[in-house]
Amino acid sequence: MDLRYSPEEERFRHELREWLGQVLPTLPAKPAADDWPARRSYDTAWQRLLHEAGYAGINWPTDYGGRGATPTEHLIFLEESERAGAPYVGVNFVGLLHAGPTLIAEGTDEQRARHLPPILRGDEVWCQGFSEPGAGSDLASLRTRAVRDGEDYVVTGHKLWTSYATVADYCELLVRTDADAPKHKGITWLILAMDTPGLDVRPLKTVLGSSEFSEVYFDDVRIPVGNRVGEENDGWRVTMVTLSFERGTAWVDQIVDSARLVDDLVTIAKKVTRHGGAAWDDRGLRRDVGHLAAEFDALWALTKRGVSEASATGVPGVSASVLKLRYTEARQRLMDLGARVLDRAGLSRTDIGGLAGGEFTEERINSLSYTIAAGTSQIQRNIVGERILGLPRER
Repeated sequence: MDLRYSPEEERFRHELREWLGQVLPTLPAKPAADDWPARRSYDTAWQRLLHEAGYAGINWPTDYGGRGATPTEHLIFLEESERAGAPYVGVNFVGLLHAGPTLIAEGTDEQRARHLPPILRGDEVWCQGFSEPGAGSDLASLRTRAVRDGEDYVVTGHKLWTSYATVADYCELLVRTDADAPKHKGITWLILAMDTPGLDVRPLKTVLGSSEFSEVYFDDVRIPVGNRVGEENDGWRVTMVTLSFERGTAWVDQIVDSARLVDDLVTIAKKVTRHGGAAWDDRGLRRDVGHLAAEFDALWALTKRGVSEASATGVPGVSASVLKLRYTEARQRLMDLGARVLDRAGLSRTDIGGLAGGEFTEERINSLSYTIAAGTSQIQRNIVGERILGLPRER
């Protein structure tokens, strides 16, 4: 690893800190978690502020409206934004991190001109129509069918865990266009306007009571062939291209946040009483906290290693699955440790008894999904074994 910050990069960090320090105090309060029109308004307003300041799509090429930031500058942007408590990308997630980069790499000039500027400005929100009831981690098993009919594809099927479908304008949609081809070969990537007739969007309530996910039913939904990105039956390759834009920075904000939460847990443990003393007096607890602090520090070093490799070679290294596997499991252990320290106070999703424990309780429930979403831990171990260690594929 050779990640040294140049004078230009340090200047970029200083300018970003100064801008965040000026802008963040002027933001309104965050809306309620279940008020999706208000959340869309809040998130897209933040995106417009980023756009006006030149920080929107920071790692997008300049030819397509981005800043053309290096992987290291992108790392600095994510790190400083998280440390300053800036709003999360929110409903702009799919457009900025998935659909937009896919269009940059594989879209037509007309598709790029139509969609990239409004994505960057926050005028256009996208959702992700990938997973299905029988196609989660094994996404290539998807069965939602698209049949060519003249200049349209006619889509029938059912998508699940469609992120931000209730407030989205467009959807990045994977469909099966050749039922007889090998499962990775018969998939096509389509742009779907969410006001198309035949769509039935049904919000899903998570265990936290939130509804950022929906299931979507397709009843003879007609999508113009001109909305196809890439060639027919080449959608799996098109989807994989998007990953090249991550360049090792996919988990930066979460790792920075986890290191902060370790410090917060220490503060709580010094306030909580146990057996006539503080919970922090427990050597076992201090050992467990130390192990977690070291693990998140190591994950931060692994992140910088990946960014350093991307800066040197232009492509991310092979550590993404290792990072995802180790981070998600460490995050779950951190939240379990928080529950142990908070004891009965950990049953409340709001702060009680003068303890800042509500965030730990909320995140403990949320963290249950981490080792499932974006590829289960079992899938990540398979990837590590086969693609990094070179072990034979299991039968």
